[in-house]
Amino acid sequence: MNLEKVVFGFFVLLAATLNFGYVIGDISNPDLHNVYELYAAVAVNIIATILKFGDRTQIGAVHLATSLVASIQLIIAALVWIWGSQVDAAGLTDQHMASVVSIAAGALLANFVSVILLVVETVSFRRR
Repeated sequence: MNLEKVVFGFFVLLAATLNFGYVIGDISNPDLHNVYELYAAVAVNIIATILKFGDRTQIGAVHLATSLVASIQLIIAALVWIWGSQVDAAGLTDQHMASVVSIAAGALLANFVSVILLVVETVSFRRR
């Protein structure tokens, strides 16, 4: 068993599951979307992105691209949350929350593509 592949797979799957857990629920209800779960998703996605920098294959480049997309979208979602809760005089409104969750849902799609690539890579490796 290759420990590097285990760690890589762990962070790819953890990034996707944290993102999925954050997105689930009514899109505009802040009570259903935990800010700490969003921050954990951001942190794990950044770690997963860093782990993908060493792969020089074509599928590695696509892995990195999906991870960069997910990380950037989650960072933007966190910034919108911060803007709504700390800067905007109206506070965290339903519109802010809907924006945060919809941006995080875009990151979720990128994470799912990354998981699919991981599965395809794993299956094709076994056939060699």
